[in-house]
Amino acid sequence: MKLIKRIIDFVLSLIALIILSPILLIIAIIIKLDSKGPVFFKQERLGRNGEVFLIYKFRTMIPDAEKVGLGIYTSSSDPRITKVGGFLRKTSLDELPQLINVLKGEMSLVGPRPPVPYHPYKYEDYSDEQKLRFTVPPGITGYAQINGRNTLTWDERIEYDIEYVKNFSVLLDIKIMFKTIGYTFNKKAIYSKNKD
Repeated sequence: MKLIKRIIDFVLSLIALIILSPILLIIAIIIKLDSKGPVFFKQERLGRNGEVFLIYKFRTMIPDAEKVGLGIYTSSSDPRITKVGGFLRKTSLDELPQLINVLKGEMSLVGPRPPVPYHPYKYEDYSDEQKLRFTVPPGITGYAQINGRNTLTWDERIEYDIEYVKNFSVLLDIKIMFKTIGYTFNKKAIYSKNKD
């Protein structure tokens, strides 16, 4: 089942990157025209079995934003968010470069969202039950994202992640992907005290 999931992820992410390449190029150009700094935002995240990898996103904030203001936290009125970045966040278009992570095998289309290595906990500080969320590749979207997204506390999100792992099936992945489309434009779930 896991091999089937990996093959599906690889094929779909490759197809998506090919089809979306003109849009990705346009977004990259607009980001460069809108503000100084790199097109992509790269950040260390915890992946499967607690391994650290670099996640890719389109940059939506000023360079080195984590070192000023709210740090890793953000809000809808955060002055660090660029004009283009605000739109990309609202539409979740900033997440598209993670298709590269999927292609590389570091992520899946569906799975628990990968946290930063030091928040909400270091890998070794998760309980054995909580570490179940790290037994599968992290996803671009997940079960927690269709059940509240960032309006949930981290512990609530982890509970949904564990439930996903225990009940994994390709059918569940398909259901989550379709529901994600509806949640993509739900602005209320984008910002909270949690960092995604």
